[in-house]
Amino acid sequence: MAENEVKNNEYSAESIQVLEGLEAVRKRPSMYIGDIGERGLHHLVYEVVDNSIDEALAGYCSDIEVIINENNSITVKDNGRGIPTGMHEKEGKSALEVVLTVLHAGGKFSKDSYKVSGGLHGVGVSCVNALSSYLKAEIHREGKIFVQEYSQGKPLSEVKIVGEATDTGTIVTFLPDAEIFIGDRVYKYDTLAARLRELAFLNKGIKLNLIDKRVPEGEEPRSDLFYSEKGLVEFVQYLDSNREKLTEHPICLETDKVIPIEIAMQYNTDFTENIHSYVNNINTIEGGTHLQGFRRGLTSTLKSYAEKSGALSKLKFDIDASDFREGLTAVISVKVAEPQFEGQTKTKLGNSEVVSAVAQATTHALEIYLEENPKDAKTIIDKVILAATARHAARKARELVQRKTVMSGSGLPGKLADCADRDPANCEIYLVEGDSAGGTAKQGRNRQFQAILPLRGKILNVEKVMEHKVFESQTIRDIYTALGVTVGTEEDSKALNLTKLRYHKIVIMTDADVDGSHISTLILTFFFRYMPDLIKNGYVYIATPPLFLVKKGNDEIYCWTEEERSAAIQELGKGKESSLKVQRYKGLGEMDAEQLWDTTMDPAKRVLRQVTIDNAMEADRIFSMLMGDDVPPRREFIEQNAKYANIDA
Repeated sequence: MAENEVKNNEYSAESIQVLEGLEAVRKRPSMYIGDIGERGLHHLVYEVVDNSIDEALAGYCSDIEVIINENNSITVKDNGRGIPTGMHEKEGKSALEVVLTVLHAGGKFSKDSYKVSGGLHGVGVSCVNALSSYLKAEIHREGKIFVQEYSQGKPLSEVKIVGEATDTGTIVTFLPDAEIFIGDRVYKYDTLAARLRELAFLNKGIKLNLIDKRVPEGEEPRSDLFYSEKGLVEFVQYLDSNREKLTEHPICLETDKVIPIEIAMQYNTDFTENIHSYVNNINTIEGGTHLQGFRRGLTSTLKSYAEKSGALSKLKFDIDASDFREGLTAVISVKVAEPQFEGQTKTKLGNSEVVSAVAQATTHALEIYLEENPKDAKTIIDKVILAATARHAARKARELVQRKTVMSGSGLPGKLADCADRDPANCEIYLVEGDSAGGTAKQGRNRQFQAILPLRGKILNVEKVMEHKVFESQTIRDIYTALGVTVGTEEDSKALNLTKLRYHKIVIMTDADVDGSHISTLILTFFFRYMPDLIKNGYVYIATPPLFLVKKGNDEIYCWTEEERSAAIQELGKGKESSLKVQRYKGLGEMDAEQLWDTTMDPAKRVLRQVTIDNAMEADRIFSMLMGDDVPPRREFIEQNAKYANIDA
């Protein structure tokens, strides 16, 4: 026994394991693709498409097709040169097999093959292969069709020649592995469409076709062709399609000096900054040196112009850098030969040489534009002065909010029922619609870790008002005070300061009716515009109270969908509804405290939907369309998406 113990506890050379080939990817998939849920599933498609885009950037590909097949597998087809199939000297096997089975292998490392590319880690398509239960690579080149099939990253055969080809290109078909991915593993058409649309704008002149074959028999497959002739100019126009423009045409620049830089921007009447940055087609959501350079160039050029024109002489306070970005929609795209990203997720660019290159390019283009368009220049400067005045007013309103924070001793909002625990990681707050539901929630909650904040009436639609009006709203001030957050950090005067955040779960709990949905949307609009970091950190949730209670004697089943209701009627009443009591909950107030706890608040039983931002660009567009002043796009959206309506009389 003692001998065995020593043996088990022994740490020797034999204890060191080496994960061969693609084993490492299968063992730790999230390291390579972000996660193993919905986001990671879609990431597989982007990795394969990125290879085709790299071929297009090199000038050898013009058409890319993405097909969602009936069995939820994906086919990506391009008309590039085709992955080489000849023998790889060093590895002793086909170059195709090397690309598909060896990590850190690809044509991106050689400056001769690709000038710029997104994937410089060499893990792209080999990762897809490792995480697919089946993958087929079909290569058209040198007048032949080459095929090789794989399962879980392992080749099922050698590379075979199966026919003659008159064209060139690569066709990759793969089925994500059910052993790896969690959830329903179903590809969402709209998610893929949003990314392909983005890629079309970022790479003008390339056709990207999306086809969905998962349709009932006899129906035509759903499809969209994404193509942009003018690139980023059209991108900005698309982003601002639901906003009122201040200038007729976007300001754009394209330079190919040291670093290829493309920028398009336009001012609108909104009060938010909406800047998206890309490096080699990768959305750098955390920004980086290219965004730093753009902001520097924009601020210094506009400030210098405004001072020369004498427009700032009457202002009694200083202009802040953020004033120049209010109401600005911009897209920055740089192509860097050897990008240094901070982390594998590639969300922040670190190349220091990019700062001055982008700043100079921005300054040069803006100076020319302002000189040639004095009328537009005046409009932009007037907008900046308005932003500075509003910021000054907002600061006073914010100070009023900040003065009344928990930490300053003047206490919490009167309506808040706080919890006993003081560790934010354990605590959650429910934002509840109205006093009636708030009262029930206060009775039903666990006082140790659950706080309740009833919200009176409908929260302000922040999409339509200036910043200082937001901070004058009592409901919004109560939310700031209850959460313990303030505005302003050392790096950014407008950023949300989360150092004293009191809850790591913020749950929106409203009635399951039209009004409840509207209130949820208003709260989400406020969080997205003024507290996006709460969403990015995964702190915001939506509670899902049940829609029905099916009851027979002492037996009762809560149901969240029509399907669950039908199943419950089948189970308790053998399909006969007449022998059962079926209650439709229209509001939280119809439940007693115990029912509310059992269905919606008990961590062991409740269903919480986490709010995430997968695509900031698309989220911004949707919010500005649904919550802004422009009616026609909203009407069109409703007509397209409201397939049916169940109206409770």
